[in-house]
Amino acid sequence: MLTTDVSPAEGGRTALVTGAAGFIGSNLADALLESGWRVTGIDRRSPGTDPIAAANLQQALAHPRFRFEEADVAGLRSPGLLGVDAVFHLAAATGVRSSWGANFTGYIRDNIAATHHLVRECERAEICRLVIASSSSVYGSAPQPSAEDGPLMPISPYGVSKLAAEQLALAYAVRSSAVTSTVALRFFTVYGPRQRPDMAIFRMLDAVRTGEPMLLYGDGQQRRNFTYVADAVNALLLAAGATVTGRAVNIAGPASVTVQTVLDTVERVTGQPVPVVHAVSRSGDPASTEGDTRRATTSLGYRPTVDLIEGITRQWQWMNAAHCAHLIGGTA
Repeated sequence: MLTTDVSPAEGGRTALVTGAAGFIGSNLADALLESGWRVTGIDRRSPGTDPIAAANLQQALAHPRFRFEEADVAGLRSPGLLGVDAVFHLAAATGVRSSWGANFTGYIRDNIAATHHLVRECERAEICRLVIASSSSVYGSAPQPSAEDGPLMPISPYGVSKLAAEQLALAYAVRSSAVTSTVALRFFTVYGPRQRPDMAIFRMLDAVRTGEPMLLYGDGQQRRNFTYVADAVNALLLAAGATVTGRAVNIAGPASVTVQTVLDTVERVTGQPVPVVHAVSRSGDPASTEGDTRRATTSLGYRPTVDLIEGITRQWQWMNAAHCAHLIGGTA
């Protein structure tokens, strides 16, 4: 059960961030603090025992308006939400490939059941705003570009779990008796500092840094709509203050590009080609992702500002600095 005091700072707003020790969650916590919020972060990974959690939360933990609680979302109870103005739900079981087979039980627990529990506790605590992190995986192999009201065709158990989670949250939000305003942000392939080591751009940059070849699945012509983490965080901040409720909103980067284009961009940034070993495509990976962001523009005022070369340059600089400080490894 969450026990941290989250009463609002005088004259400020209070946020609770689930998954705060992770990639997007820790970047969000830093941005909220910079914007004057009082922040409580919860995560099952403790910075006291997990070096990646410690590295991700290093800046936040030094801030007087940040509190951390090692906790599971499923253990959160409404008294622990009193005084919170907005809840950002980023905690989730991640990864397409690991969601197949018996592992799906964990995705049901962490993505569906935990989200349902959080939604109900937010209602009990009369939380004004709940922002749910969803995924472009809900579209699967649907026609491109993907619009929020278009077909939803997830092709992996992970995508199914994210779709179920967001739809549960939105179903509660559109009830006539709803007290919590909810929006679900469908993120398209977020990258940048603190990215998980299993994700593509991290693996490319790490292959250059170490000289160890990365597995390249498919022929490199599959397309992805890469979104820099600062743009994703800005979307979360905008969503906290927007009036849209009971709807999903796409959050994507400036353009959909091929994986080969990303490899070429990494070579341009680092000055070295990415060593690769080719492998067959994997189940659950769509051939293309591209997000229609017109709703994000009109409903949130969102526009991506970081292009691929700038974003990869920033991530490369972060990886080199983190390696020097011995902060890279494990999962983020």
